[in-house]
Amino acid sequence: MTETLDSRHPKPDTPNPSPVRQAALIAAGRGARLRAGFTVPKPLVPIAGVPLIDRVLAAVAEVGIRDVACILNAEPESNAIERHCRDTVRGLDLRITRQTTPSSMESLFALAPQLGDGPFLLLTTDAVFGPTVLPLLLRSAASHADADGILGVHDFIDDEKPLRLLVDADDRITAIGPKAAESPLITAGLYVFSPRIFAEIGAARRAGFTALREFLARLCDRAYRLYAAPLPKTVDVDRPQDVAAAEAFVASGFRS
Repeated sequence: MTETLDSRHPKPDTPNPSPVRQAALIAAGRGARLRAGFTVPKPLVPIAGVPLIDRVLAAVAEVGIRDVACILNAEPESNAIERHCRDTVRGLDLRITRQTTPSSMESLFALAPQLGDGPFLLLTTDAVFGPTVLPLLLRSAASHADADGILGVHDFIDDEKPLRLLVDADDRITAIGPKAAESPLITAGLYVFSPRIFAEIGAARRAGFTALREFLARLCDRAYRLYAAPLPKTVDVDRPQDVAAAEAFVASGFRS
């Protein structure tokens, strides 16, 4: 099921220098590791009083993107997220798809029909980041007009399974995953992609991929034009202890 909702964010002060005019937001995960500390679904977990999904949507609006395709799982627990969006979101064309998927990779694939033929910003509700992050990512997208993908990267590692990558002198990504095991750089969970990547959906499924990281590694191995965009620190909220880290990060003014 897909619905269109308006959203309640002011017009941005920061222009978007890139051709990116749409976003894909994955909010379909079950948040099992976070579940022990909260009774609300993960996208509604508050960080410094602001739900995770509200933080992401505000950041998207601030860079001038109004078209957002969002996936929630089909389970009843996501009804609260949809109601929250219906009650609070204004000024965005927020299209919600309800589908339970086995992975973030399949969530992305489920959003593909909603994303048209232009480049799109891909986010999840997990990341907490400062106001300079998306402008930097979009600036990188503007400077790599031929890219199939721009992957936000940083060297802040506080994750059980960070996705590492290698880059060359021109910021072209040369390896992702096990082939980059010694690299200090990891993905920040923020991306810009061309819809050209969806040509690999069938191959990814035939290969039995079960995670977005496997799909990204395939894109690299298949010589898709992927570039790294160095970004300031982001905090990934997956576990109850991550909430305290994210709140301290916000309180510090997003300083590393």
